[in-house]
Amino acid sequence: MISFGLLFLVPASFCFFTVYSMPTTVHLRNMESFIQAVKQIEDSNPGLSPLTLVRALRSTAGHDDLMTIHFLGASYNLTDAMGILSFSSFSFLDKAIHHIVTDHGEERGVVLVPDGTTVALAPLLLGVESGLRAKIEGKPAIGIFPLTLGRTLGLSFLSLQDFPPSYRLGPNGCWDSVDHPKIFKLSRSPTLATDAVINGGMDGAILGTELSKLPASEQPQALSKILREYYNFILHEGQGLDAVTNHISPKRREISRSILEPLDLHRQVMETLALVWKLESTEWIGLDTGVGEAVKGGLQVFVHRYWDCPQIIPRCQWGAKDYRGTPVPLSLPVQFLYVHHTYEPSSPCLTFPDCSRNMRAMQHFHQEDRGWSDIGYSFVVGSDGYIYEGRGWNHLGRHTRGHNDIGYGVSIIGNYTGTLPSRHAMDLLRHRLARCAVDGGALAANFTMHGHRQAVNYTSCPGDAFFSEIRSWEHFKD
Repeated sequence: MISFGLLFLVPASFCFFTVYSMPTTVHLRNMESFIQAVKQIEDSNPGLSPLTLVRALRSTAGHDDLMTIHFLGASYNLTDAMGILSFSSFSFLDKAIHHIVTDHGEERGVVLVPDGTTVALAPLLLGVESGLRAKIEGKPAIGIFPLTLGRTLGLSFLSLQDFPPSYRLGPNGCWDSVDHPKIFKLSRSPTLATDAVINGGMDGAILGTELSKLPASEQPQALSKILREYYNFILHEGQGLDAVTNHISPKRREISRSILEPLDLHRQVMETLALVWKLESTEWIGLDTGVGEAVKGGLQVFVHRYWDCPQIIPRCQWGAKDYRGTPVPLSLPVQFLYVHHTYEPSSPCLTFPDCSRNMRAMQHFHQEDRGWSDIGYSFVVGSDGYIYEGRGWNHLGRHTRGHNDIGYGVSIIGNYTGTLPSRHAMDLLRHRLARCAVDGGALAANFTMHGHRQAVNYTSCPGDAFFSEIRSWEHFKD
């Protein structure tokens, strides 16, 4: 168990995170509500530049710590911000942006985005502001990584360095309702770098970098449009993410990796911590002889969890019913990966609501019609860019008769008798999930991949077209 007390070693002005338990007014907390509030401000202030607006938003949340001022300058004072924002919008945006975790494990300052993931607004907006400022001034956007991820990662690694590296990041959580989200509860004690903060940091780094590289002749779009194009996208049947060339939220892990990995993350985080020490006179950082090792170990976990591994939508997020009975633990690592298609639902799912609906339908069929304890699959791959948790890494599934205790069963939603899944969906299974499982110790490094039909003789699963495809994959054996 991670103690909240350790988190107070980090001065609150360095990050987006404080702890308190005072009740506040509850607002609908999704990205669309935030974008609508931003759009109303833009409509009420014709000619308002996106940089001026995002600085006003920073002012509402009080994010004028010394490092932010170092890179971005001081934001408008409260009076100026109120000149742009109405009292009602100021109150809503203050609560929407200001990031805290209560002593009851509720994370605030985060929003549910349409793809089913959760994002902290503060690091997102700091990245956008960094990119806009660099674009307007024609200078390199040197503050993007320190403000979106570097500071938070570094301080999280140090504040919990007495714990195993895997406990220095996260956790994720779940909303009380995905249709009307109001409360987001974390799954365990928080670190400074919750999943929502990291998601917001990755999105801020992506959008900030993109904005900073706009041609000199091209003016930035309105803030509401920048956010809407990134989060409110439409995928088309038969193409899915394969046809997407612009930056959208389901691709945040691969895009952020392509942007940030060449920067030498260890050096960047160490330089960020040195700047924190210099600006805030935090002697405890300078006196800590284990800083380098703490950062090295923490970054290894970060790269594995947020870049090597795919984003997995947890059961509580897609609306799973409880397991009936007591789950049976798997003995890890398992030796086999069994590939399936769902057949029914027969069409690929392209949105979080559709994929979640498919998951609930399959769980209902498996529990009610077949009398199983839960959905049979270990994991299910959507064509929306995400993997959905079934029975997960640690529990025995019911996917491949006679072989459930020696392998994972992973299915891609759709009927692939005559057509293939999208390339992106297949890559999620073939490369991302398999690598994540091996590196995490859940799947043997020399694992064997089989199609469902190879283990049982009464099915054509995973479909003729898909089975022909996986026969060329590494680890497949006849």
